[in-house]
Amino acid sequence: MALLAFLLASLVVGSVAEISNKIGINYGREANNLPSPYQSIELMKSMKAGRVKLYDANPEILKLLSGTKIDVSVMVPNDEIVHIASSQAAAEQWVHNNVMAYYPDTRIRFILVGNEVLSYNTSRLWHNLVPAMKNIKKCLTSLNVKNIKVGTPLAMDMLQSTFPPSSGTFRSDISDSVMKPLLKFLNSTKSFFFLDVYPYFPWSANPMNISLDFALFNGKENITDPGNGLVYTNLLDQMIDSVVFAIEKLGFRHIRLAIAETGWPTAGDIDQVGANIQNAATYNRNLIKKITAKPSLGTPARPGIIIPTFIFSLYEENQKTGPETERHWGLLHSNGTPIYDIDLTGTRPISDYKPLPEAQNNVPYKGKVWCTVAPGANLMNLPSALSYACGQDNQTCSALAPGKECYEPLSAFWHASYAFSSYWAKYRSQGATCFFNGLARQTTTDPSRGHCNFPSVTL
Repeated sequence: MALLAFLLASLVVGSVAEISNKIGINYGREANNLPSPYQSIELMKSMKAGRVKLYDANPEILKLLSGTKIDVSVMVPNDEIVHIASSQAAAEQWVHNNVMAYYPDTRIRFILVGNEVLSYNTSRLWHNLVPAMKNIKKCLTSLNVKNIKVGTPLAMDMLQSTFPPSSGTFRSDISDSVMKPLLKFLNSTKSFFFLDVYPYFPWSANPMNISLDFALFNGKENITDPGNGLVYTNLLDQMIDSVVFAIEKLGFRHIRLAIAETGWPTAGDIDQVGANIQNAATYNRNLIKKITAKPSLGTPARPGIIIPTFIFSLYEENQKTGPETERHWGLLHSNGTPIYDIDLTGTRPISDYKPLPEAQNNVPYKGKVWCTVAPGANLMNLPSALSYACGQDNQTCSALAPGKECYEPLSAFWHASYAFSSYWAKYRSQGATCFFNGLARQTTTDPSRGHCNFPSVTL
């Protein structure tokens, strides 16, 4: 009876939100070398993307999407949430400028308020999230717009417990103050709980204890939840259901989930295990097969339910900061050519694809790694990066002082490489990366020479 009630509730939601199992794409643009919006939308159409998710409400893109059959998700930036929460007039202005100026010719279906708001330690933002969503929804209601849903995408760090899935609970600092009001809003408006869920991260953090096949949907392993006996064949379902059970613990049983972001990186640093084209293609192909299956598969806790899904992302984005994987989630190169073959409709059999490049890094690297200036780096930008690396304390670059063992006054390249490696070795445990605005790269080749020994990280 419980399953029947849930299915009936889902039918009500579906009649309003046009639920389908079409695959969507995240169209991120943190890069300086991407095709134009016109070319990008033509590429999406040729790929038969059913949905596109934007990280803003870009006027040019929204105009170009007019008349297409692509369902669109627009986003309210985090820095506008507080203002919209405090002013109904501001909410109305935002909706007028960013939605109604293009709707209904542009098939806007979701307005997402903020992006991973609960991942930031900003309680003022947290507590204005739901009021902002309410003001946006109130505006849509006054305009008699019924087929645009309001939601917000959240990352898995909103959970305090994730394994086994039946133990899923929200963090204590947000459970009552943020999650209950959010779930109440989503429930009353028949909207979706949007989730950014990446099996790559828990697998890569523990590759010796989590099977790669389990993370890639290869179906060679089953895990039973001891709390309820549900059987899991893949890591994505396990992660999704931990959110399902966290939601149910707060008293909400019928809120639908949507996957706002998921994917797998095609490349990464030496210390980022499993980031390669073979795994990325395998993950996304199997994901599409699962999401587009007819009848729908759902998850063990929500069998048979359609989960609207957006793959991250359309392109590689060369200006994203952080570890190397951050710049390598694309289905396409920055010139618009495919990194690997993919069929977003789910109709192409997996066996029809050509062989993929052999994975070289599915086992964690063991040994020393250095951080040096990347080949082709712009030497004009090295002085500022060198200044940053050496400015954190008096010891990071002490070996570069005149008369010291690594001093080479005519080589900015050499000094910067030493500074990068010294800084990374000292601060990696605190979250520092070997990036330096794209000027640095990891290497297993020891750059030391003579009496100058470069600091390294041992993996």
